[in-house]
Amino acid sequence: MSVRLETFNPDPSNVDHYSQHFDVLCNQVLDVVAPLKLCKSRPRREPWLSDVTRACRRACRSSERKWKKDGLQVSRELFRASLVAYQDAVKAARMAYFADIIETNSNNPKILYKTLNSVLVYQEPSSMSPTAAGNSEAFHKFFVDKVSGIRAVISGNSVDPVPVHPSPPTLSSLNTVSYSELSKLVARQKPSGSPLDVLPPRLWKAAFPCLGPSLGQIINGSLSTGVVPAALKAAVIRPTLKKPGADVSVIENYRPISTLPFTSKLLEKVVYQQLVSHLADSDLFEVFQSGFRSGHSTESALLRVLNDIYLSLDQGTSVLLLLLDLTAAFDTVDHAILLDRLERWVGIKGSALDWFRSYLQNRTFCVKLGDVFSSWEGLRWGVPQGSILGPLLFAIYLLPLGSIFRKHGLSFHLYADDCQIYSPLCQEKGHSIQSFVSCVNEVKSWLMSNYLHLNEGKTELIVFHPNSRNVDRYADLGPLSPYSKPVVTSLGVKLDAGLKFDAHINSVIRSSFFHLRRLAKIKHMLSRAHLERVLHAFVISRLDYCNSLYAGLCQSTLRRLQVVQNSAARFLTGTRKRDHISPVLASLHWLPISYRSQFKILVFVYHFFQGGAPPYLATLLNRHSPSRALRSSDQGLLAVPRSRCRTRGDRAFSVLAPLLWNQLPPSVRLSPSLPVFKNHLKTHLLRLAFPEHV
Repeated sequence: MSVRLETFNPDPSNVDHYSQHFDVLCNQVLDVVAPLKLCKSRPRREPWLSDVTRACRRACRSSERKWKKDGLQVSRELFRASLVAYQDAVKAARMAYFADIIETNSNNPKILYKTLNSVLVYQEPSSMSPTAAGNSEAFHKFFVDKVSGIRAVISGNSVDPVPVHPSPPTLSSLNTVSYSELSKLVARQKPSGSPLDVLPPRLWKAAFPCLGPSLGQIINGSLSTGVVPAALKAAVIRPTLKKPGADVSVIENYRPISTLPFTSKLLEKVVYQQLVSHLADSDLFEVFQSGFRSGHSTESALLRVLNDIYLSLDQGTSVLLLLLDLTAAFDTVDHAILLDRLERWVGIKGSALDWFRSYLQNRTFCVKLGDVFSSWEGLRWGVPQGSILGPLLFAIYLLPLGSIFRKHGLSFHLYADDCQIYSPLCQEKGHSIQSFVSCVNEVKSWLMSNYLHLNEGKTELIVFHPNSRNVDRYADLGPLSPYSKPVVTSLGVKLDAGLKFDAHINSVIRSSFFHLRRLAKIKHMLSRAHLERVLHAFVISRLDYCNSLYAGLCQSTLRRLQVVQNSAARFLTGTRKRDHISPVLASLHWLPISYRSQFKILVFVYHFFQGGAPPYLATLLNRHSPSRALRSSDQGLLAVPRSRCRTRGDRAFSVLAPLLWNQLPPSVRLSPSLPVFKNHLKTHLLRLAFPEHV
């Protein structure tokens, strides 16, 4: 081996220089051990074929030629036997191929969908890839011009409201990590990286015992000096369709997703953990921001929003909900304003602030399509989409928004760049359309001053009425009228004015049956266990998305979703259409739709007792405290608020959750851990759903 490792002796105090030398050494080693070779990849319409199946096919064709040549019965029998052997080999190879994919990606529906789609619907590569919309330079120009155009029409000059914390606790330096901590971090990290990685991510993970000390030197050097190596700030943009099924030939249908070096992701993860810890310990998070936070989800956010709406409707008050849509929000973030937020709102000082300044400044990117790279460009604005720190930094960027909503007395909820503003329309309490309009105008002004662009065309508004008599009262919404829609989409859930979820359920049913029809084409290729996993990924997951919102819906509506689950169960087990479905569901241990929604709500309540529920849900629940000593005092019960209407107040999380919780047996409520609770709860609900079969 011609590479001498002792020549690797750069100055460890200069982290940029150290990182460059380390990359050079790795390249030299790879050139000796695994020289670069160019191979032409060809699409494989039958990727499960192997040397074994090809050998069987050759034997089959050979016996076929022999039979056609001599016409003997014995040759015909040999041909039939070899044909059966070939078909059996292909079937076994195909099942093994899909089994491996399902086992590896059972928790990644995106990979499963992509793989199965490539088998079910074969398309030429040119029609599937972004190259149908243009070359790398065309995408590069589009992404740059789009952000530049948005920035050009915005007059930014941010003047923040008074910070929530006039003197927030400070984080003046970032802690270095030990070898053992870094080893655990590498083991948990997904093997994904950038085309610019000096080593493939899987090789990084496999060779960590050898590369760990040098990797630790780079990461700890960056943390202690406040300097991010230039190589870790170079992103390769991968154009990604905004929505599945969009026209691949239209360049506007793509968003820029950054792929960053594996080392950069490790460094960001270390900083992310320390920044999240600082925000949590100092109570600096926006309470009503659910995006990319542990224990928070789109479902928990919608539970809180709809809880407030149901309670207002229960009091006979109409509610206005406005959904703001921002154009390329992550890409237009101003670095100077973000650094100011980090310092004044979060308390980042000293070398820690220097690190974030180095992280944001002098970033570069290019676009890669196929094997072709575009020219390189400096990233003057924005936080990279696809990075680990990007979503958290954007949430910090939006911190002042909460002060504006609170000043006007409006309720709100944020999920990354999705913003929901809602308020009861009650003149007696000062909640009118005029006050709502004044708040929206101030929000627009703040967005403009912070280089964020409101997409007026995609901003939606809906008014919920407690009954039909209130509809005409708020027919004139003034300046908000252009945003009014009969159905709006909030975090993937379609909401109608009557909160019957008809439009959303129609969408779920249509999508579920579409996937059932597609899976029918490959059912014979999968074992029952693997087919069940695929069903959960493609169908049951759609029934379960935000299914806690279905609680309290009328039985006729839930029955439509139950038909989908029944069809999936029949599809899996081969049960005939007219056979009774309850024994089948019980044997599969599948809870019916109504009980699945109860299960999800009760899990949120258990998180409340364990201290893991989002604060905005925890404040809706109160422990039962009797005025005198009773046997129920230590049974973990909740106080049940009063409500007026079954179709309104009874559906609110703050009312329904305590009611369901108190009905549980003590043995379930007092479970010692979450896995035990889920096990006991599912058994209990199965007995309620199928008393004759469990």
